[in-house]
Amino acid sequence: MESAIDDTTLSTISLLEGRLLRIEHLLYGNSTTQATTSALRGIQDLEHRFSKLLQHIRVYGELLKLYQSNPTLFQPPPPSQPPPELSLEALRAIVLSAASSYPATASALTAISDTPIPDPAHSAGLAALLTRMKGIEATQLAQTTEIAELRTRSEAAVRQWYKQDVMGYSDFVAGVEGRIEWIERTVRRAEKTKEDI
Repeated sequence: MESAIDDTTLSTISLLEGRLLRIEHLLYGNSTTQATTSALRGIQDLEHRFSKLLQHIRVYGELLKLYQSNPTLFQPPPPSQPPPELSLEALRAIVLSAASSYPATASALTAISDTPIPDPAHSAGLAALLTRMKGIEATQLAQTTEIAELRTRSEAAVRQWYKQDVMGYSDFVAGVEGRIEWIERTVRRAEKTKEDI
């Protein structure tokens, strides 16, 4: 009987020490392993390390005080029992505010259960078409590349036509108009000199 109690005590201490080592490792990044000692010495060592942890991190101390003053805060009531801090009217208001969503949820769940499962032959057919669809995708990518190249070549052709043909013709027409104006001025001068004589 006493050996069972001792085994339970030692296992409890080792579990507590393991938890404390994990907390210390999370906080400080290193953990110290203790040599096997007596149960009393192990408990004292654990209490000392725990009190050091509470001194260094104030939030843990406040949480422990809160737990000691209100232990029910850290133990949620069973789901079948309503929260004790809410009155019956508050619980009724919460249930009634959500009452309109119950039929909608029930009908949605019924619709899901009524939805037929698609024929596996269709899924198998789609899976068989996967390689063909990948081939079509590769063809589309090649066509997109070819279209981009054709657009670049078309732009270059239009630019060349504009520079050589349109601008060349404009230069030619401007030159002809300039010569015609020069000839007209020359003819007018000649006519004016004839009139002056």
